[in-house]
Amino acid sequence: MMESTRDGFGKGLLALGRNKNVVVLSADLSESTRAIWFKEKYPERYIECGVAEQNLMGVAAGLALSGKIPYACSFAVFSPGRNWAQIRVSVCYSGANVKIASTHAGISTGADGATHQALEDIAITRCLPNMTVVVPCDSLEAEKATIAVSKIKGPCYLRLGREKFPVITTKKTPFKIGKANIMRKGKDVTVIACGMIVNEALKAAEQLKKISVRVINCHTIKPIDKNIIIKAARETKAIVTAEEHNIYGGLGSAVAEIVSENHPVPIKRVGIKDKFGESGSPKELLKKYGLTDKEIINAIRDVLR
Repeated sequence: MMESTRDGFGKGLLALGRNKNVVVLSADLSESTRAIWFKEKYPERYIECGVAEQNLMGVAAGLALSGKIPYACSFAVFSPGRNWAQIRVSVCYSGANVKIASTHAGISTGADGATHQALEDIAITRCLPNMTVVVPCDSLEAEKATIAVSKIKGPCYLRLGREKFPVITTKKTPFKIGKANIMRKGKDVTVIACGMIVNEALKAAEQLKKISVRVINCHTIKPIDKNIIIKAARETKAIVTAEEHNIYGGLGSAVAEIVSENHPVPIKRVGIKDKFGESGSPKELLKKYGLTDKEIINAIRDVLR
């Protein structure tokens, strides 16, 4: 099955609609973010803030401090990209229980081009105190994550995509904030990935018949699962990270920080190499910017030399 993580988010919101404290806010992008599904069923708890992302976050913070559970929806380049100051002060500094759900993240946004491809959003959210950062690997995990963040107190950032990708988990696949999942066992090298790149990591592992590859779905970037990362470093002796994000400040950086402080091993990072994107189909861009199974295979071979 092929489905986008934004669709999983929309389904999660509908499931949360039974909770009358849940409120959804949009910055004039309800259809694109799938917030429209909640709007159609629970119009009395939907707030349209218009093209005003800074105000969107201020309203969300106020609702949270009044006891509501607001989900503030927009594109990732606008939120957290345009309203970072409001997220920092009104949400994180205040400890407001705001759930920031942003779609169209990563290079796979495609033809919209560099201005609409958020490649830095993990970096600018994970650096904020009190913030939880979650990057689901498929639509089912996105649905679970949407529901899970409603049950924890404090600011959360959900990173979601527009493009449809394979659903690689099931309804029975465990999901817990802060707890990464081993998707494939291996003893020679570990690939730690997040988002849709988890599927590329699994494809790469399948092709390497003579190398035993452990694949970890690290869906929570903050708080990150330190134990599973340190265990992988000790047991497999080498790590590759893979993400649809700049290699600076994202998953690769977070893993490198933990490994360097606890059990140093060789690491290679697969991701956007300090560049902006451009217009093109998602498939073309993933290939051009080195985010496919081919690049992960090359990184595995390099890190084992």
